Amino acid sequence: MARIIESGGRRIIKLSVDDIISIVQDYQRIVPRFSSALEARDYLSDTVIFIPEDF
Repeated sequence: MARIIESGGRRIIKLSVDDIISIVQDYQRIVPRFSSALEARDYLSDTVIFIPEDF
């Protein structure tokens, strides 16, 4: 699970290995639809990705 760490007025998100794998799997599933990196970037910039926060 992702954790938000407050440090010196900044918030840092620490991702677990499972979070990173999940993000990569989503990326690999989405990106093959596009013929260029620019198309993938445009699509992903409009996509909301949620990472659960560890309590």
